[in-house]
Amino acid sequence: MRLAFIGYGEVGQTFARQFLARGGVEIAAYDILFDKGALLDRAREVGVSPARNAAEAARDADVVISAVTADAVLDVAREAETYLKPGQFFFDINSASPNTKSRAAEIVNETGAHYIEGAVMAAVLAPGIAVPILAGGPAAADLAARMNAIGMNIRAVATEYGRASAMKLCRSIVMKGLEVLSVECGRAAGFWKVADEVFGSLEATYPGMGWAALAENSLERVSNHGLRRAAEMREAADMIADMSFDPALAKAIGDAQERGAKAARATKAEAA
Repeated sequence: MRLAFIGYGEVGQTFARQFLARGGVEIAAYDILFDKGALLDRAREVGVSPARNAAEAARDADVVISAVTADAVLDVAREAETYLKPGQFFFDINSASPNTKSRAAEIVNETGAHYIEGAVMAAVLAPGIAVPILAGGPAAADLAARMNAIGMNIRAVATEYGRASAMKLCRSIVMKGLEVLSVECGRAAGFWKVADEVFGSLEATYPGMGWAALAENSLERVSNHGLRRAAEMREAADMIADMSFDPALAKAIGDAQERGAKAARATKAEAA
């Protein structure tokens, strides 16, 4: 099977490395940062063929995997409209709103290629290609069968577009919200030296959550991944606004994630 990655960040690198370790695939990739050298070298080291542009990466691919950022989803789809061929699969695994995914699908499907909406349901680094992914679109079940045969964990949940992303983003409101709430709670409780009492009370009310550990782990997640989580929460805010509801809470969660990540970077820079 020939695969192409548009975007070779953490997700693209993790997936490519594991696919190639299993064997039976050829992989090309394109990333806007390839011209800086280091990322290009990392691709070559694992056996990925770096391309000069997205069209070159996708030329002979059976499946084109879009793994960029939420704000680039439509730009990548519009560019893909110029080079995709009938029969190719375009697997969009970016965290974008249901309406954004639906608009991208309209663009891609005009080419005769099959747009597949993907919603990655957990952090990728540990499970790698086995991370649970929900898929939507008329050809979602077909893609799932092909990709699961080479190690992926894709579940087709809908033939229409938007449902898979809605499932992810609705869940993310709670998951990303819990992260920043627990971090703020931990900081305040630590300042007043009441952490044992506060986390003990929370554990009594919501047993089994492991609140102290949640606060500690959430701090690491926000520090290292807050910018990406912030972008995801702004997509959730767009989803809520499209429903004519107030998106203020989702936006606030995104802002808190971004503040946490920027504060962690500033601390690291000072230490260096």
